[in-house]
Amino acid sequence: MRIETIDLVHEYQPGQRALDGVSLAIEGNEPLAIVGQNGAGKTTLVKHFNGILRPASGRVVVNGIDIGERTTAQWSASVGYVFQNPDNQLFLESVRNELEFGPRQLGMSDREISERMGWVAELMGLEKKLDVNPADLSSVEKKFCAMGTVVMMNPGAVILDEPTCGQDMEGERRLSHAIKVLRDQGVLCITISHDTKFVTRNFPRTMVLCQGKVIDQGPTEEVFTHVDVLKQSYVIPPPVARVSRAAGMRRVAFDVDGLVSSINEQRRG
Repeated sequence: MRIETIDLVHEYQPGQRALDGVSLAIEGNEPLAIVGQNGAGKTTLVKHFNGILRPASGRVVVNGIDIGERTTAQWSASVGYVFQNPDNQLFLESVRNELEFGPRQLGMSDREISERMGWVAELMGLEKKLDVNPADLSSVEKKFCAMGTVVMMNPGAVILDEPTCGQDMEGERRLSHAIKVLRDQGVLCITISHDTKFVTRNFPRTMVLCQGKVIDQGPTEEVFTHVDVLKQSYVIPPPVARVSRAAGMRRVAFDVDGLVSSINEQRRG
């Protein structure tokens, strides 16, 4: 999967740029997090990746095809979008029907739908909920149902908008597992998130947006050491990272195990 933007500009009102000439290239299946303050342009940016929004100027190219050459419905088969609020995405009378709906619109065979259904339902923890009305699911289960509807269509990329919002510990564990499984299947996972602990645990690459511009990008371990750059977009590194940095560790740690490892390395050094 390759997603490219060239001088991308988006305006919600004339003269007020939500995206201000963004040029970037995202390639491969290594998970990517996009971080930044509210209003930085994160959601606006990713909604261009499957045509939910269209550029005021500039271009968006997905796997060599200009975004304007297909409808949003057509792009959803390649680049799936999981909304922050699952109630905006779920509308049928059972989980089973929700999971089947997208593939049927794409002309997927009954056999393939059945095979994917079993795999996706298990991955999302919904194998015992297929005949339940989505309205009767817990808030965490709704999140996974919405994600499952996207994964069912076998996209090359999945965009997760604030996926940890409202999640419990078990939900976060399952979400982390799903991201790893999708990566191993060759699917690119992109997330928008304010949860920096979740980002550092699950996303090897990070991009920082500020006022409609990309101000930093690269390996997550490097990006989260650029404290002065992060401050521009009001991004606060995880607590353990701040502790390890304040302690003068040669290698910044992002969790307790990493901190212990860094301390032992420093002692040996």
